[in-house]
Amino acid sequence: MLRLFTAIAIPDDVAETLARRQSGLPGARWRPLDALHVTLAFYGEASERTADDLASELTRAEGGGAFEITLSGVGAFGDAHRSHTLWAGLERSEPLNVLAGRCRAAGERAGVPPEKREYRPHVTLAYLKPQANPDRIGAWIAGHNLLKSPPIRVDRFGLYSSVLTGDGSVYTLEREYLL
Repeated sequence: MLRLFTAIAIPDDVAETLARRQSGLPGARWRPLDALHVTLAFYGEASERTADDLASELTRAEGGGAFEITLSGVGAFGDAHRSHTLWAGLERSEPLNVLAGRCRAAGERAGVPPEKREYRPHVTLAYLKPQANPDRIGAWIAGHNLLKSPPIRVDRFGLYSSVLTGDGSVYTLEREYLL
């Protein structure tokens, strides 16, 4: 079984800028530069045959032309009691939403049930340990919330596999698709 998702890789120069912000918060497990991406669709566990079908269906999401995205602000996912993920947000982008919809539709055609959560494009910066201090998390967010990247040109996306390890997920680009 393969754990699959589609994503847009973050360019090295923008990833390095994000990495400079990845400090000053005890209890944060910062994501390495090569793991920074914008997820388009998460498919979860799939057999090799389903993965092949998905890779084929994703060719229908190609084309449509390049577009730009811009990172803007930071925040945290969690519930009322505990934050578990720090992220960098994105400015609203209709082309990004269309591409994410095409990737979800490709998954449905390949027999992969869609994720039920609403699509909220972001770049995961860190996973937070349960003992991370909520006041420190809030202070980190306040100190970095003016984040704004230059426009990032998006002319491709990838199908990635993910392997869970004790140090976090390791991602492998399985196939790349041009816009």
